[in-house]
Amino acid sequence: MFSNSEPHNSHKPAPKPFNPNRRTRPEGWPVGSFSSYEKAQAAVDMLSDKQFDVSDLTIVGVDLMEVEKVIGRLTWPRVIFNGIASGAWLGLFFGLLLGIMNNQWAMSLLIGIFMGMVFSTVTASVQYAMQGGRRDFASATQIVAGRYDILCAPHSARQARDMISEFVNRGGVQ
Repeated sequence: MFSNSEPHNSHKPAPKPFNPNRRTRPEGWPVGSFSSYEKAQAAVDMLSDKQFDVSDLTIVGVDLMEVEKVIGRLTWPRVIFNGIASGAWLGLFFGLLLGIMNNQWAMSLLIGIFMGMVFSTVTASVQYAMQGGRRDFASATQIVAGRYDILCAPHSARQARDMISEFVNRGGVQ
């Protein structure tokens, strides 16, 4: 029959299974809007602490921007050094794998590190040379949002909105 944990005539619809490979527009009513992801996360954490069903919530980044932060200038010495350093780590990994297979640890590590350094340095140098001076800087790119909205399933949106409003008014989000 029916379980004792939930009445038969519950108004909560069955949750849709989450599929990370299927891109769909988020659904729900807006219950809060924040200037940073950390603030939106704090509001959802507060709801979770108060036993609210957080599976009804979605944090949505709005007004997305691609931000490229320039880290520094690229020069041949820096390209070569970075190739050597990253290649040494990759070579260490392959050297350990080789050492496991043949039990000659010292030689396997030396060969792995050396080959990793050579391969990575050559790869980095070729890529840098092919740029022809058009991109002589290193950078890190990230996607950021202008604001973060919390959406909630309609059946519990009013409760979530009221709890978030109280949380913000108490100074829970700075």
